[in-house]
Amino acid sequence: MSTEKEKMLRGEYADISDPELSASHARTRELWTELNTLPIKSPLYRDTLRKLIPGIPDSSVIMTPFYCDHGHITIGENVFINLGCTFLDGGGITIGDHTLIGPSVQIYTPIHPKDHIERRKTIEYSPAVHIGSDCWIAGGPLILPGVTNGDRCIIGAVRGRTQD
Repeated sequence: MSTEKEKMLRGEYADISDPELSASHARTRELWTELNTLPIKSPLYRDTLRKLIPGIPDSSVIMTPFYCDHGHITIGENVFINLGCTFLDGGGITIGDHTLIGPSVQIYTPIHPKDHIERRKTIEYSPAVHIGSDCWIAGGPLILPGVTNGDRCIIGAVRGRTQD
């Protein structure tokens, strides 16, 4: 028998009112609330970041404010995540080495049922998101559940004319 967390991480429907998932979400909220009050050069910043995202390399930086659901995030070496990003990471988010993520980027894994009766239940499924190495995600994009981006991709929107 699978736990609701195991179902969530496999991208299957999971009951998000499950006590383990509720506790995970509450703990994560406490950690990002603390992280968002700390100076980035404070030793407490790095300690809190490691609790929030276990295994984050010392070479990677997340600027605050930053928000996430559970901390199901894997970050490679030399990753930079700019201000105001929101990662809804129930199904897991993986970011490859040397990737730059601009301000206000949103990465979502949860999907609610399409049927309105099913949507009344406390269930959702969360296909993982994978972002390759050496990518650049410009400011503001929304990356949807289940998306996989290969290495060296650029994601963003340009208004007007640009010059190289």
